[in-house]
Amino acid sequence: MRSIRVDISLAILIALAALLLIRMHKADGSKLAADSALEGRRLADAWCKPCHAIEPHMAGLSNQAPGFAAIANRHGTTALSLKVFLKTSHQNMPDLVIAPDQAEALANYILSLKSQD
Repeated sequence: MRSIRVDISLAILIALAALLLIRMHKADGSKLAADSALEGRRLADAWCKPCHAIEPHMAGLSNQAPGFAAIANRHGTTALSLKVFLKTSHQNMPDLVIAPDQAEALANYILSLKSQD
């Protein structure tokens, strides 16, 4: 009987550990980059698509707004530079109020489009 309890306890412990690993976040509490990039893609579709090509080989409505893949491939584009840009008002962009986690998600999505050349 004791062996069965140990086996059940071990199975429960393994299941809980697996669940924890599946939903693991970074130590600072932010989402994993892949989850964040998916959220960024959703935000880009809602906010940025009218002017920017948010996917490679997609046309934006504005010839003046660069595509996200082109932005990702610019020299010096980093997560930090994108987050700073997204939090700063610009003449040709609408003044969106973007929360820090939304800016991070958009930055992660844009960087996910970087060419692997």
